Amino acid sequence: MADLRRFVIRRLLTFIPTLVGVTFIVFVIAAVIPANPALLWAGGQKASPQVVKKLIEEYHLNDNILSRYYFLMKKLLTNTMVSPVSHDYVWHVIKMKFPVTIQLTIIAFIIIVALGIPLGIVAALYKDTIIDTLIRIFALIGVSTPIFWLAYLLIYVFYTKYHVIVLAGTPKLPYSITGIPLIDAILKLDINGLREVLARYWLPGFVLGFAGIGVVARIVRNSFLDAMSSDFVEYAMARGLSRWRIYRHVLRNAMVPVVTVLGLMFGGLLAGAPITETIFGLPGIGRFMLESITGYDYLSLIGGVFVIALIYLTVNLIVDVLYAIIDPRVRY
Repeated sequence: MADLRRFVIRRLLTFIPTLVGVTFIVFVIAAVIPANPALLWAGGQKASPQVVKKLIEEYHLNDNILSRYYFLMKKLLTNTMVSPVSHDYVWHVIKMKFPVTIQLTIIAFIIIVALGIPLGIVAALYKDTIIDTLIRIFALIGVSTPIFWLAYLLIYVFYTKYHVIVLAGTPKLPYSITGIPLIDAILKLDINGLREVLARYWLPGFVLGFAGIGVVARIVRNSFLDAMSSDFVEYAMARGLSRWRIYRHVLRNAMVPVVTVLGLMFGGLLAGAPITETIFGLPGIGRFMLESITGYDYLSLIGGVFVIALIYLTVNLIVDVLYAIIDPRVRY
């Protein structure tokens, strides 16, 4: 337990510096662009000089990079940052859009786990057969297929051609527990509410998670085959254990590296959400960040980056701790 405690402390010590580093890098990239943000925020070349001057003073645009970054993060962390474009509090907007992105990510993640792990196991059990080949081809197609192309293709098939999906609005339930309709419907055992959420999100969730299905399938396949070649499998066979009991032990060992990959993949889904949300008209954080880039509202953009980085780092911290519990060798 002492080793595990030290490992967790070491990971926590890297948490905040990483979060600061990510937001600072994005801020610097946005800040060094040769443009006058105040002029753009005030309306362009016809903007009033007085308004431009006031915006420069209000948002400390003439300060050095470090002072501007400190001002921005202080305003964000104290929930006093107002977007110069929308004139709304940044955290208020993010709070409204967060449930959309997290629902989309959760559904995509569930699809990846539900399809990727079984496909990987089947490919391993039928190694070097036509089934294994087809699954590996599917994995290659998944990684190679552009999200936007797949999205428009599936929209044509399921919406334009057969009208079996919903592409308008976002379901809002008459009650709120966590603020995330998908989780609230599950906690309330509300089948109708859950059906409404899934009807809107299953297709964009599948599009977002499509590439991950193949990646997880390949990793599970290779990890399963590595575990099958271990000495404990020969020992289990010598003891006369049934094939399914051996496969169960093999799967437990094979899942150790998969857990880490799934943790990283959850953060990757958050990063891939902007394209999916834009195509499917979902008002989430990803789409909000793209709109912030278009309007050069880098103050709101940093807020979105902060939230996604925080979720990403938190998930990976949990995965690292679980990995250290599963495999004590990681702690050293």
